[in-house]
Amino acid sequence: MIPRIKPRTHGPYDPLGEALGRSVPIGGGLPEDTVVAYWPGLGSYTLDDEQAMWTATQWAEHLEDPLLEERFVTSSQGDRRAIFHLDVRLHPDDRELTGTEWAEAAHRLARAAGIEVPSEANGCRWIAVQAQPGRLDLIANLIRLDGSWHTQPAKLRCLSDEARRIEQDLRLIPVRSTAQPQAIARPAPTASAQLAAIISQLADERTGPLATVRGLIEHTAHQAARQPGAAGADTAHRLELIAHRLYGIQQDLDTAATHLNAPIRPRTGFPAPPAITALSRRSP
Repeated sequence: MIPRIKPRTHGPYDPLGEALGRSVPIGGGLPEDTVVAYWPGLGSYTLDDEQAMWTATQWAEHLEDPLLEERFVTSSQGDRRAIFHLDVRLHPDDRELTGTEWAEAAHRLARAAGIEVPSEANGCRWIAVQAQPGRLDLIANLIRLDGSWHTQPAKLRCLSDEARRIEQDLRLIPVRSTAQPQAIARPAPTASAQLAAIISQLADERTGPLATVRGLIEHTAHQAARQPGAAGADTAHRLELIAHRLYGIQQDLDTAATHLNAPIRPRTGFPAPPAITALSRRSP
């Protein structure tokens, strides 16, 4: 069982689509037991088993609500990327888990990640999705019910330790540890490599500033599309075009970084004459 923490995002649609293996929105209800666990407070917000009939879009809107209700809450870094995404994958040869076992693993990982605190009434909204074989996705909004930003204490080490305990308790195939390779001395980067690194940071899809701006524009476009009237749809279309142009700029920057990192080939000229050796000289 291998846990991975994904980069935080501005909205839940992409993480949920990745968990389902298809894009959101999706019409109709989700297959039974797709959402195997969720934050304990959900029952007090809905009717009995109402969420069992929710579509993927309704689940995404449920996770997104704190972002819409608390428009000025930000992280300690001043950003609004409030959607936390963790996925866990089993060994290919592991047995198939039951819905109850997936739910147990989800709650334990949510506590290890710090997004579920027992007996806390104003915690984070989160759901656990089991839609693909051997995979569990945990998606949460880090804006708490009291309007504060959850200081995420999750460490990959804590999640890995809990994953090892879950493996043992559920009799799963353990992850084998491998010896760390010895460090190899690397030459100092050239000026071109340093420039390429700066350009790559600008274009980085996870943490780059252009990706952050593009995410905000895409989020705003999604909200504009939900507004009544033609003006909202027109604005959403214009914002989507802007986001597409930003994506093109990111690709151009990636290409520029690749060219800077390309090795310099020596210039080709006339071939050098063959070397004269003692064996090639013959006596007259």
